[in-house]
Amino acid sequence: MYNTLLFFGSVIKGINAKTATYFFLALAIGMTAIHLYDSWKDKSSERARTKPFLLILVTLYYLFSVPEPSWVLVAALCASWLGDVLLIPKGHGWFTAGGISFMFSHFLFIAVYVTRIDFKLVPFFIVIPIALIYYAIAAIVIIKVSPTTPKPMLIPMYVYLIANSTMNMFSLMQLFSNPCAGSVVAFIGAILFFISDCTLFLVRYYKNKDVVFKRHFTVMLTYVLGEFMITQGIILLTNMK
Repeated sequence: MYNTLLFFGSVIKGINAKTATYFFLALAIGMTAIHLYDSWKDKSSERARTKPFLLILVTLYYLFSVPEPSWVLVAALCASWLGDVLLIPKGHGWFTAGGISFMFSHFLFIAVYVTRIDFKLVPFFIVIPIALIYYAIAAIVIIKVSPTTPKPMLIPMYVYLIANSTMNMFSLMQLFSNPCAGSVVAFIGAILFFISDCTLFLVRYYKNKDVVFKRHFTVMLTYVLGEFMITQGIILLTNMK
């Protein structure tokens, strides 16, 4: 991995920002395609080889796509990257550690959104019922996995899904504050992130794991698309200034 990063560094020095943007976007798409193929074939060892590069490439794409990057967003992507890496090994401990890292990423995404929210424009009579729907879905997922999940993990898992749901609500409030292509794309990304986490819990702990289509493929498809669309939404919002 170190040699790969050195390769990226040498390439960056020789290209301009616009070229680098397309270069890292192409790499991100290519690496994601390989990862999704391995996920479709359910090849765990092959999935593990490409997974650490997915968010690195999305982050590099973001850094070259805007004149002044948000380092809070970069931190959010890095926290998600760390969560990815921590989820590669098997075991409840690694799963918990990955969840903690992802929870930090949700808080950081909220910090990105909140600077773009005008709370005077937010229709809370719409946002609050939608938030309750999210929280109810999260509760249903936890109830479904509870028979086969270690009891000490159930409450932290629900708190995690609440954090993801809350991140979605801040993305929705950003959309109400500034209804445009960027905020729509970011909100769709947030929804996909929530779907990914719910499906991940079902894949990991539900007694009938086949309830999720192609299991890890669905988890990673919604996850990578979610992270990318959140990032792309912020790029669009940043560049429209």
